[in-house]
Amino acid sequence: MTWLNSIKEWTKNNLLHSNRHKIFALVFAGAFVGLGAYLVYMSRAYSYLSDDPTVCINCHVMGPYYATWQHSSHNGRATCSDCHVPHNNIFSKYYFKASDGLRHSYVFTMRQEPQRMQAIPASQAVIYDNCVRCHAQLNQEFVQSGMLSKADIRHGGEKACWDCHRDVPHMGKNSLSATPNSLIPYLKSPVPRWLREHISKKESTKQSRAL
Repeated sequence: MTWLNSIKEWTKNNLLHSNRHKIFALVFAGAFVGLGAYLVYMSRAYSYLSDDPTVCINCHVMGPYYATWQHSSHNGRATCSDCHVPHNNIFSKYYFKASDGLRHSYVFTMRQEPQRMQAIPASQAVIYDNCVRCHAQLNQEFVQSGMLSKADIRHGGEKACWDCHRDVPHMGKNSLSATPNSLIPYLKSPVPRWLREHISKKESTKQSRAL
């Protein structure tokens, strides 16, 4: 703990040696915590702890995939997390959720998503493991499949489940505009109702004055 004491001592002597510095540090810490809490609230980061499929459509670009899952044989039997995250232990599950979620956040925020999205090799390996896990008797006793390694999937050397079952569960490779008229329960706006009404009233007033 010597290094921790050294950091505390250095901070006290160099950053908090006057009341002005202490007040500045307190304001800065408050702003940092407040902005962090606001970011968690606006992004609904807490919702990713659950396995509710509607969490996936926090990002609107996932709408077509949610819609096609709704009309698939997996609806009511498997959620997004059942297929797309590891289930060997809880640490692997939430580590993969966090790392994959951060990658998604970056791609979607930077508007780098392709028109036709496809799982990356690491995700394909997880999906394949879950196919075998859920359909264990079919894969391992009846047709003796489910014997691929993650390297086989990454390098495309062998056929995975979806190479034959192309329409399960998302009806093939959907584009972002594949389901334009689907009814998807997008999340409501986090903007408070009183603020939306105030903005709407202000815009109406501007329009009436312009006329």
